[in-house]
Amino acid sequence: MKAQRVSLWLVAAMFFLCSVHTRGLRRCLISMDIHHIEETFQEIKKTIQAKDTFQNVTILSTPETLHSIKPLDVCCMTKNLLAFYVDKVFKDHQERNPQILRKISSIANSFLYMKKALQRCQEQRQCHCRDEATNATRIIHDNYDQLEVRSAAIKSLGELDVFLAWIDKNHQGPSAA
Repeated sequence: MKAQRVSLWLVAAMFFLCSVHTRGLRRCLISMDIHHIEETFQEIKKTIQAKDTFQNVTILSTPETLHSIKPLDVCCMTKNLLAFYVDKVFKDHQERNPQILRKISSIANSFLYMKKALQRCQEQRQCHCRDEATNATRIIHDNYDQLEVRSAAIKSLGELDVFLAWIDKNHQGPSAA
């Protein structure tokens, strides 16, 4: 009888801890319409990718980057990549076509909003950065820095669908970090 109570108490404690952990993670979920951002990108994708002169080079898609990120690092990696796009890619890209520029600005504003939301999670200690996320971010920055600035910005913009798909996959469910 006592063993049953202890077992029941342990199960209840585990359930409580898991629910607290899940609620903490939900606060760090991105509450943006990713599909709207994807649609906006699809409208300019061909134009952006047509400017890419380095078809055999990739910045985001190497095996060491997004595809190897563990659930514990998703929040940090997302925050780091949003900062990468907002602070580097969008600023480095020079667009002359006003229609394309408007679409890029719309995406940039959405990224800025998401970046600030994840920044708040990190300030509340709900978005931890482990070495794996830091290393993957460094690899992406190194890949970017190996190209000339304008080429790197175009390449990164052209790979935006990779990042958006990754966000969609990792931030839509309650088990996302």
